[in-house]
Amino acid sequence: MGRPAMDLLLVADPIESFKTYKDSSFAMLREASRRGHRLWACEPWQMASRPGEGVSAACRRLHLSSRALESQAGEAVDDWAAPDAPERRRLASFDAVLMRKDPPFDAEFLYSTHLLSQAEREGAKVFNRPTSLREHSEKLAILEFPQFTAPSLVSRDLAELRAFHAEQGDVIFKPLDGMGGMGIFRVKDDALNLGAILEQLTMDGTRTIMAQRFLPAIAEGDKRVLLIGGEVVPYALARIPQGGEVRGNLAAGGKGVAMPLTPAEREVAEALAPVLAARGLLLVGLDLIGGRLTEINVTSPTCFQEIAAQTGFDVAARFVDALEAAVKSRA
Repeated sequence: MGRPAMDLLLVADPIESFKTYKDSSFAMLREASRRGHRLWACEPWQMASRPGEGVSAACRRLHLSSRALESQAGEAVDDWAAPDAPERRRLASFDAVLMRKDPPFDAEFLYSTHLLSQAEREGAKVFNRPTSLREHSEKLAILEFPQFTAPSLVSRDLAELRAFHAEQGDVIFKPLDGMGGMGIFRVKDDALNLGAILEQLTMDGTRTIMAQRFLPAIAEGDKRVLLIGGEVVPYALARIPQGGEVRGNLAAGGKGVAMPLTPAEREVAEALAPVLAARGLLLVGLDLIGGRLTEINVTSPTCFQEIAAQTGFDVAARFVDALEAAVKSRA
């Protein structure tokens, strides 16, 4: 017997902005469509709620092109989806709602998670769970697992941040709401421009930031390790800094190289996987440098296609397997 077809709603940035050769949301949609599931999409601003009527959204049914369905990981596809005209549907009418809006986690993202929580109370099945999205700040979530992290400080106190730098000698400073390597500064033991950097990042002591001891292993890559349905994907994507950069982020020009997990990476991933899955986090992207945990990404973890193209491990298929099982378990 085949799997029953599901109605899946993707809540994300505009589908027209997807880069099909690397977008993990596209890989999810392609695999789901190959299995016969019906696809819908909306943007967060298209969700609305009226008392007594429930949370709904202006959704477009997506029809993937034959070229999109036949494409492989890492392949660019133009005109990959033909969307129908929008129609308003209650979120509870879908078999699953996938929240895949990219950061930043700003006020509007927060409000979207509140609407999704209300939709859950009305019977919607939302992945990742909106309460967990709110609770797991991608930078701050590592504080729960100090045994796996490098020395870190979260503060907006300029004296505290200066003292941490003096103690550690070589420090990365970064905003709590950044993505793609945005706003990351390294200050070595010469403390060059330390004051100016701290004043800028903290807005003169009014905005909280994170400081972490610099990890030389970044030269070998900032590793993205994926957890899906409480299971560890056996390959990581090492995002290796290029051209003298300190940042390995692909958006900052890093080179993505897929490789098997090291024993240290597997230890961290296997310890966190069941804990995070129990909180309704179906998909998580851990960032590790030298086996040390630096971030826990839960909003829209990526790297599906790079891993699949380089190793043959079908990450999207593993994800849709886990999604189907999760929907069934919540029935």
